[in-house]
Amino acid sequence: MASARILAFSGSLRRDSWNGKLVRVAARGAEAAGAMVTLISLRDYPLPAFNADDEEATGVPESARRLATVFKEHTGLLLASPEYNGGFPGHLKNVFDWLSRPVPGEKPFGIFANKPAAIMAASPGAFGGIRMLPALRQMLSHFQFLVIPQQQALPKAAEAFDSEGNLKDEKAATAVKSLGERVARLAAALADG
Repeated sequence: MASARILAFSGSLRRDSWNGKLVRVAARGAEAAGAMVTLISLRDYPLPAFNADDEEATGVPESARRLATVFKEHTGLLLASPEYNGGFPGHLKNVFDWLSRPVPGEKPFGIFANKPAAIMAASPGAFGGIRMLPALRQMLSHFQFLVIPQQQALPKAAEAFDSEGNLKDEKAATAVKSLGERVARLAAALADG
C-alpha cells in the first residue's frame, strides 16, 4: 500500500491554540497508520482579503501560490477549526477562496479533489465547536474533498490538554487519533487505485 502524505493545520491563527493541539493529536494517528504528516501554520501564509480587482491588478499573492504547492504535494487533509459565532473563521474561508482561483492548465479544485479530509474542533465552551462543523464540512465538500463521516468536537478545551499537548481523556484521544488513521488509510488506498 502506498504511503499517504497528509497535510494538517488549524484554522486558528493563535500560536498556542487548542485547535493546533487537537490537530497534532490527529496527526499522530495518521503517522501511526504509516502516513507522512506535514503540520503547517496559516500564520506562515498571510493573505489579504480576497478581492477580484486586486487579483486582476497584481495576481495571486506569493503566499497563496506557496500554499497551493503544499496542497498539491499532499493526498489528505486534517483540519481543526475554532468556532467563531457559530461558524468557522473568515480567514479560513479566505484561504480557500485564494487557493481555489483558476490556474491555466489545471482542473478546477484540482488541488483538493478526491482527497480525504477529517474535520474537528476544540472550544472552551460546552459544545466544543459542534455548531461550526456542518458548515466546514459543506465548504470542504464543495471543494471536492472526500470528508469522512466521523468528526470530533472537543468541549472545555482549556482543561482538556496536559502540559505536553496530549489529551487527558483517553477516550477523546483515541477518537481524535482515529480521524488521522482513517484519513491516512483512505488516502493510501486511493493512491493504490
